[in-house]
Amino acid sequence: MSIVIHHNPDCGTSRNVLEIIRASGADPIVIEYLKTGWTRPQLQALFASADLTPRAALRTSKSPAEDLGLLDPSVSDGALLDAMLEHPILVNRPIVCSAKGVRLCRPSEAVLDLLDQLPPGPMSKEDGTLLIDRNGQRVS
Repeated sequence: MSIVIHHNPDCGTSRNVLEIIRASGADPIVIEYLKTGWTRPQLQALFASADLTPRAALRTSKSPAEDLGLLDPSVSDGALLDAMLEHPILVNRPIVCSAKGVRLCRPSEAVLDLLDQLPPGPMSKEDGTLLIDRNGQRVS
C-alpha cells in the first residue's frame, strides 16, 4: 500500500510530515485537499479509520470555524461535516494513510509510527527540533 498524505503546502506541520515521509524512502501520493476538496464518504472513512470524530478533526485556529459558529459544542457531527465539505480548510491536517493505519499527524512526529522505516538521521523539523538523531534513533 502506498502512503497517502492529505496535504496543505502552506502548513509547516504538513510540510514537515511530507519531508519525513519522503526522507524515509517512500514516494507518497500527495492530495492537496484545499484544491480537490472532500466528499462526505471520504471524510467519514478517514475519520473512522483514524478514530476521530468530526469535532476532533476540526481545525479551530486559522480557519473560519469560530466565525461559522462551529466551536459551540451543540453543533452536530453532521453540521460539522457539511461545513468541512463547504470549507475544506476546516479539516485539521495532515492526515496520513499507510498500511500501518490512518492518523492525523499533529505533531508531525506522529507520522513516524506509520512508516515502514525511519528516515536516516539526523533529521529535524523546519523549526530545528530534532526528530531522528545521528544514529537513526527517534528523539523523544
